[in-house]
Order: sequence, then C-alpha cells, then structure tokens
Amino acid sequence: MNQKYEQQLKKGVLEMLVLKLLMNEEKYGYQLISELGKYSNGMFSLKEGTLYPILYRLEDDGLVISRWSEPKRKEVSRKYYSISDTGRQTLSELNELWSNFSKNVTSIMEEV
Repeated sequence: MNQKYEQQLKKGVLEMLVLKLLMNEEKYGYQLISELGKYSNGMFSLKEGTLYPILYRLEDDGLVISRWSEPKRKEVSRKYYSISDTGRQTLSELNELWSNFSKNVTSIMEEV
C-alpha cells in the first residue's frame, strides 16, 4: 500500500483509538503504544513522538486528564492518562461518525 495514503488514513483515527483504549482504565504512554500495536496486529505501531502530541492535544481539548504517579521503591514516576466525561461523550460521537463513515466508504467500494 502506498505509505502516504496509509499515514493519512491512520492519522484520522488515532485520537479516537487512544480515547477508546482509555475507556476502562488510566494508562501511561508506553501502555498505549503497546496496546495499539497489539490490538491492531501491528498496523498502529506508533513511536513516542507520534503518541505524545496526540495525548497533549486531547488534554488541551479537555478529553483526557493526566496525573503523575508517586515513585515507589526503584520505579520511576509515570504520567497516567484517563478519559474525561467530555472525552467519553466525544468518543461516543466519534464512534457514530466512524460507523457511518466506514459504512458509506464500504458501500462505494463494493458497489461502484
């Protein structure tokens, strides 16, 4: 697949996927990177330089909240992210938008 087009398609869904991964529990950056890769069979193998700007944007928009953990013994402090109430509402709206979008794209791709 042409890498340029693949990147454009991925860029449009990353924020939605990050919000989805935060739905049930808070996570730190490396967890999000690992889970994105795992659940997408490697399609969404992100680097930190891609993920953190997304997290910062989501935080600036009030969709996620961050907190630093207290270091324990030899562990370092980690920054954890959780979804806000606004983020949950936005994710619901994005999910509906994605469902309509993918249904209509599939319809065109299969019918034309």
